[in-house]
Amino acid sequence: MKNRSQEDENTIIVGRKPVQELLLNDPKSIDMLYVQKGRQDKNFERTIERCKKFGIKYKIADKEELARIFTGNHQGMIAKVAALSFIDFDELLANLADAPLPLLVVLDQVQDPGNVGTLARTLYSLGGAGIVVARHGAAFLGPGAVKASAGALTKLPIARVSNISQALDKALDMGINVYGAGLADDSNPVYDVKLMGPAILVLGNEEKGIRLGVEKRCQELIHIPFKREFDSLNVAQAGAILISEFSRTLG
Repeated sequence: MKNRSQEDENTIIVGRKPVQELLLNDPKSIDMLYVQKGRQDKNFERTIERCKKFGIKYKIADKEELARIFTGNHQGMIAKVAALSFIDFDELLANLADAPLPLLVVLDQVQDPGNVGTLARTLYSLGGAGIVVARHGAAFLGPGAVKASAGALTKLPIARVSNISQALDKALDMGINVYGAGLADDSNPVYDVKLMGPAILVLGNEEKGIRLGVEKRCQELIHIPFKREFDSLNVAQAGAILISEFSRTLG
């Protein structure tokens, strides 16, 4: 059982699929579920049945009330949940080797919540051990990130640290292999590298990449070799490819 010790701001989850995932996997985390008035399809009926089964408070609300809670596309379903919480970084390191895929993804100032959510979805589905973000300068892990993750952020262990470089130093002292994604001159194609676990993969900011001080902690820089001239993949796309290569090698 994960010992989540720190909590984030209040969080909501929106959309039919993410809410259904939450009802199936973590119904006790839901404080209140709002369903749009007039939706009488099978999905609506199934949702109400699950709320009654698990004793979840729910409200059938009009569009105006839902819009006051969340201004984006909520697909007629909004769940107010217990805040996203964070596992202690030391515990995450201690459990790393026991994960189906002994890989942590460290996000160095990744700003887009959608990218974080997509990465969490990929990492969780492939058995990864968790995600590490900075306490300051990281994307807000609110409803946008949770929706992009299809609920994976509510299940995947997440640690929040004050200093990424110091966190990597601690991992290196424990003998954990640290890889960074980057296109520097000394970076090697990921398919030519013998990936070793347990491991950490560092992914950098969408525009600036990994900061120099963080990059110095990476034992090896890796990249995806392109077959055509192209600018780059975004961090979620590149991260998914790299994670899948770790899965193929270490999983």
